[in-house]
Amino acid sequence: MVVIQEYRVCMPVTVEEYQIGQLYMIAKHSLEQSDEGDGVEIVKNEPCEDPVHGKGQFTEKHIHISNKLPAWIRPFIPKFIHIIERAWNYYPYTITEYECSVVPRFSVKVETRYEDNNGSSDNALDVPEATLKDRTVAFLDIAHDEVSEKSYRKEEDVRLFSSKKTGRGPLTDKEWRSKTDPIMCSYKLVTATCGIWGVQGKIEAKVHEAIREILILGHRQAFAWIDEWHGMTIADVRNYEQQANLETNAKTIGKSDEEGS
Repeated sequence: MVVIQEYRVCMPVTVEEYQIGQLYMIAKHSLEQSDEGDGVEIVKNEPCEDPVHGKGQFTEKHIHISNKLPAWIRPFIPKFIHIIERAWNYYPYTITEYECSVVPRFSVKVETRYEDNNGSSDNALDVPEATLKDRTVAFLDIAHDEVSEKSYRKEEDVRLFSSKKTGRGPLTDKEWRSKTDPIMCSYKLVTATCGIWGVQGKIEAKVHEAIREILILGHRQAFAWIDEWHGMTIADVRNYEQQANLETNAKTIGKSDEEGS
């Protein structure tokens, strides 16, 4: 069975601004979430080109998770277990694919398009008519949808946050998406596939539960950190990304890109 879900996540920024904010947020979040033996290992980060989408950036990351598994299951799972993430960023369109190193019949594909609106496009990702009948749409609210207790940080609560640089926020009004300017929307079409008989339904449900949390948290952080990245150029944020990647690899696998080359 293939589960197709479209998530729509709005933010009080423009698509042009979010090109910087997205890169900054991903690099900082990866660094924060990495510890010795666990976290994100950046394997590749290089230019790419597509005949349809043009020039972009390709990244491959290995997300090491063995130490985060429940204690009872660790003896049965290889210590080298990791999620492989491959992403093609042709901003404002991106493709991200995930697979597990020990579960070959499991995969997740995320197609994203960013638009300067509040989620009003019926089919921003040009989903074929034959597939539309299987698609469900969910709006996620970075202000009023809750994240798990372990992920919550008061300083990232955008109901409380006010940007000193831009004057945007706090997002206290539950109707902020229809009243805010500027506003943009991340349209994310998520296709989860699991070919393991007997558990596919549970795994696919857990995948979408995790994706929901990741999307709310990531977009919330991008806005809560806006005073750190607003005003950066692409060159600035790429330099930040490069340094953060070196530090992330050093934390996760104990070496920098230079040492591994």
